[in-house]
Amino acid sequence: MIRNYHDFIEALQKAGFSGAVGGKDDGVFALFRYGWGADEETGIEWHTGNPETDPWEWRMRVLDERDDIAYAKVFSKKAGYITQEWYPAFLAARRGGKSFYDEYSGGTASHFAKRIYDAVADHGRLPLDEIKYQAGFGREDKAKFDAALTELQMKLYLTMCGRQSKLSQTGEEYGWSSTVFCTTETFWPPDVFEKAARLGEDEAVEMITERIRSLNPAAVEKKVFKFIKG
Repeated sequence: MIRNYHDFIEALQKAGFSGAVGGKDDGVFALFRYGWGADEETGIEWHTGNPETDPWEWRMRVLDERDDIAYAKVFSKKAGYITQEWYPAFLAARRGGKSFYDEYSGGTASHFAKRIYDAVADHGRLPLDEIKYQAGFGREDKAKFDAALTELQMKLYLTMCGRQSKLSQTGEEYGWSSTVFCTTETFWPPDVFEKAARLGEDEAVEMITERIRSLNPAAVEKKVFKFIKG
């Protein structure tokens, strides 16, 4: 039973991956359900700002405090966690040894995705609002921007890597902090990609499928495949 952040990290390391939210139709496996208010049984309290018992805070706390867990929109265009141990398998299953530019030249990545990827790759790390500016997206392009950014996360080319406060022209912080993105090659050490390169795509899918079956034997086959391949 997950009662706090420590319990969550321990459970996530054992599982290897998890949707950020669970529910009747939300993916294949999640360690807990999304909710509001307090759960009397576990002591979890959503949206309180308490870093120990609020799962909404755990998303950024993981990125701020650890370097062995990735968090991004990785499962059915929804957010989720993947540990360093299991990331090579997902890389092999989704990217099949290709780089972003391989996909773009092959016509399987959009021009909008390329504009975003180029901006982030050129700068190393960029907050969300700065990505829009550097990639030349205006307010009228919101739908295209959101779709392309999700596409890049789902294919494991970009990932969230923290948050950054917005600064006024006078250097003062204001408003909500902005999510920071980086390439997965920046986020992970080279050995993660070396391990992925040694895995065949089918082998990786089989590995993840077996893990899912151990975590959720009732998972529907079509949903499992979508969960793995994105």
